[in-house]
Amino acid sequence: MIQTDVIVVGGGPGGVAAAIELARAGRDVVLLDKARFPRDKCCGDGLTTGALRLLEHLGLVPASVPGWQVIEEAWVRSPSGRAVGFPLPTDMGQFAAVVPRLSLDSALLDRARAEGVKVYDGHAFAGVPSELPDRVVVDVDALGAVAGRYLVAADGMWSPVRKAMGLATPGYLGEWHAFRQYFDGVTGSAAHRLWVWFEPDLLPGYAWSFPLPGGQANVGFGVQRDGDRRVPDMKALWPELLARPHIAEALGPSAVAAAPHKAWPIPARIDQAVLARGRVLFVGDAAGACDPLTGEGIGQALLTGTLAARAILDAGALQPELAASGYRRAVAEEWLPDHRMASLLSRALRSDGVARAAIRLAGASDWTRRSFGRWLFEDEPRAAAVTPRRWHRRFLTRPGAYAAGR
Repeated sequence: MIQTDVIVVGGGPGGVAAAIELARAGRDVVLLDKARFPRDKCCGDGLTTGALRLLEHLGLVPASVPGWQVIEEAWVRSPSGRAVGFPLPTDMGQFAAVVPRLSLDSALLDRARAEGVKVYDGHAFAGVPSELPDRVVVDVDALGAVAGRYLVAADGMWSPVRKAMGLATPGYLGEWHAFRQYFDGVTGSAAHRLWVWFEPDLLPGYAWSFPLPGGQANVGFGVQRDGDRRVPDMKALWPELLARPHIAEALGPSAVAAAPHKAWPIPARIDQAVLARGRVLFVGDAAGACDPLTGEGIGQALLTGTLAARAILDAGALQPELAASGYRRAVAEEWLPDHRMASLLSRALRSDGVARAAIRLAGASDWTRRSFGRWLFEDEPRAAAVTPRRWHRRFLTRPGAYAAGR
């Protein structure tokens, strides 16, 4: 039997964040993932300011990640066809980036190894965790039994750990559907601009084109699950969406699909999820931690992974009930207000008129465009304006990530 302090199931951003935070504090950590890295992951590939700051904290260096594209301006098109550019600071660090998950997750796993985490990729969690008074034991393909004081489950929306513990919601398919495809030969504005298109028939969802180096782009769209939209419907909509004049113009006439399109569900229900049970803590998609406004999940995975690790460190090996309650409390303080704010905004954006008015107001002046751009990319928490404990003197004026190395 392999003995360790903490078992982490899942090698994505949430699992790696938890593993590195624990390893830096001197804990022995075993990280398991059923896939062998590098592996692709369905995603829009966008990184917000909050995500970038957490990646910097983990020691990830942009130059070590192939395909890292810094974003200096976001362009948003309203349902009326009005296009507005929202600039981000260019002289005080990075506030947004686009990075293929194939590269990002592999580089993060290398960071975990460098911090002393024992990584076993290609080894899947198998079976129900056995919870003993002082440890949790799991079966792992080709490894056998692994025992640890705690288990951090960062194993995705259909978390095998959650299912094995009887905590999964039957029939749950997420709050969002997303659909994406990589393109080569992009020569229009999408070759260098990040585009968000609020199409009237997608609201409160949207279509996007996120630029990557070498004339590549990640292009896709996301819609809320409402009972009427099905994945086959999204597949049928895809060629029609790409043919819309403003999207076709942005991609350019020589743009061609570089890989098959993929669809995936997005969980955004952290306010309803069981976050911890005994010595097991759930993070990232396994905790339903995606943003209900944008569907973004990398920053949320990094944050919940970090919070789970700190709760474990604060509680110590012999007090699992304190780790569970401390983690729930940290999520309630750090993320639930923003989740609720994003949910309210998402409901408001179901209205074509509200979406048009919001973009018109955000683009009213240089100041509103600069401020909205930073808010859009979570330079500050979504609900910071209504949570005074998070106010500070440098609100929307502090540097982004990687400012020191610029």
